[in-house]
Amino acid sequence: MTERLADIAAAMVADGKGLLAADESTSTIKKRFDSIKLESTFEARRDYREMLFTAEEAMTKYISGVILFDETIRQSSRNGTPLVDLIRKAGSIPGIKVDAGAKAMAGFPGESITEGLDGLRGRLKEYHDLGARFAKWRAVIDIDTTTGLPSYGALRANVQALARYAALCQENGIVPIVEPEVIMDGPNSTHDIHTCYAVTEKALKFLYEELFIARVDLEGTILKPNMVVPGQKSPVQASPEQVAELTVKLFKATVPVAVPGIAFLSGGQSDELATEHLSLINQIGDLPWKITFSYGRALQAAAIKAWGGKDENWAAGQRAFTHRAKMNWLAGNGKWKAELEKAA
Repeated sequence: MTERLADIAAAMVADGKGLLAADESTSTIKKRFDSIKLESTFEARRDYREMLFTAEEAMTKYISGVILFDETIRQSSRNGTPLVDLIRKAGSIPGIKVDAGAKAMAGFPGESITEGLDGLRGRLKEYHDLGARFAKWRAVIDIDTTTGLPSYGALRANVQALARYAALCQENGIVPIVEPEVIMDGPNSTHDIHTCYAVTEKALKFLYEELFIARVDLEGTILKPNMVVPGQKSPVQASPEQVAELTVKLFKATVPVAVPGIAFLSGGQSDELATEHLSLINQIGDLPWKITFSYGRALQAAAIKAWGGKDENWAAGQRAFTHRAKMNWLAGNGKWKAELEKAA
């Protein structure tokens, strides 16, 4: 029986469950391993991912899908079981990062364009055969109020690439996650929350224009956006309640109701703050989309520290990961703060 993209997308955001972004490139995972003084070898990367994917409570109750890197989707566990099969056994959906990263955009100083469209159709066919049922493509949008970034040209080019990627995914039976990330922690991130709102509004309006032009079926997509937050270097920060209110206001103005779900990126926020914002957004309620998480570092930071690259700490790493996954699942249901107060 043919899998419906809309059904896969709905399962990705069901019941407050969210996505584990385990798609760190080899260079990024090396930085994570450097923090625990562990050499980044093929085996160490496999063991770390296996530790996460076999955390039974987290993977069955709180995680709906896992975004993988090209190396990881081809790896097998210590006993020879493909990591993709471990994910599916837990009831989660395997996914794959398919972009080739943000590169400097010719003619647009200080801005980038995400590459990876060349040969994408063939790669998507292979990834589908390897078990992937959704994919991710990240566009990077920098704000610099001193130079007027982002420019119209860079915004348009990035959302056009997202639309082309999304159409190719759907052609190959894969749900596209579209990720236009307005950066909060760049070198010139002094912008306030209202500037973030205005830039994100423009990016999302352009994105849905391009998806319409590209004939992408919105019911078979997931949006992975930033929250509306001030830049990390802004002299005026915002309360969690203001972040939640403005984020919901923005989505009501820009995101079509046909989109089944919104899975936030953590975008440089601390583990707990990303969870608090998500919970407050869900507490507002009466929203036409499922609102959940697609976190990488915010789910993994405590786990990698607890594990430390040592077999004897395997269970400790899983406990740390499970705790963070549960906290975000509670936030996906708007119950995180109530649970904390109950525990206190």
